[in-house]
Amino acid sequence: MRSTRARGSVRGLAVANGVFNVVGGLWPLVHLRSFEWVFGPKTDDWLQMTSGGLLVSAGLAQLAAATDAHGAAHARRIGLGTALTLLAVDLVYVPKGRIRPTYLLDAAMQTAWIAAWLRSIRPTGEAAAGSGAR
Repeated sequence: MRSTRARGSVRGLAVANGVFNVVGGLWPLVHLRSFEWVFGPKTDDWLQMTSGGLLVSAGLAQLAAATDAHGAAHARRIGLGTALTLLAVDLVYVPKGRIRPTYLLDAAMQTAWIAAWLRSIRPTGEAAAGSGAR
């Protein structure tokens, strides 16, 4: 019973993080003006579009992994890699004044995703569920 509940919890986390990444990546692709109003104008729009597209790809991969019985570990790796990268950018470039302090809101969200993914790992180092380990 616990394994089924844990597997559902990890799948739910993969779906939630995947949707968050897809929506976050689509925002500048769909409406750059509102994105820049919140996060500041960008010198190179093509770079923002590239970042947005990569974030959409990461989110879609997480959503696909969530549907697979053994996809939890894959979704976790994508989630942690994406969140750690975005958190590092936020924490390095806000203090330098290169990006607006509103990116600290993103840093808080990325920290929450990292914590959630780390909590989904069993103390023995195995995934909470769905990693294929028995």
